[in-house]
Amino acid sequence: MKLKQLFTDDSAVSPVIGVILMVAITVILAAVIGTFVLNLGQGINQSAPQASFGFDYDDAESNVTITHQTGDSIEANQLNTTGVGWNDGNSEVWSSYDTVSAGDAITKNADSGFSGQTIRVVWTSQNGETSATLSQSTAPGGT
Repeated sequence: MKLKQLFTDDSAVSPVIGVILMVAITVILAAVIGTFVLNLGQGINQSAPQASFGFDYDDAESNVTITHQTGDSIEANQLNTTGVGWNDGNSEVWSSYDTVSAGDAITKNADSGFSGQTIRVVWTSQNGETSATLSQSTAPGGT
């Protein structure tokens, strides 16, 4: 056996390393393309804000005042209230603000009273795929 030839003959090493590198590149490329095609990273920044709202009822006039008490500021076009028919027919009641922050409030009038209905403040993501109830309150039985 020629010892010198054993150390200088590396013809089998290059093809093995080349195949391993090609497989690794193919797997990484497939993962990146798959992520974009399937939109797996789209909803990462679509988490619901943390906020608390207070509800003050005036049964005599079928009014409710909803106040953002604490928590994150929220884009007004992402908030609406549900659970009661409003006299103005509009559930998206935060339109008087650009951004709703602590201390901001709205007063709405129910078209047929509250009668124990549950009123919710609902947040919807910008792309419309995600929504969450931020606060809810059951109105006292009444008018």
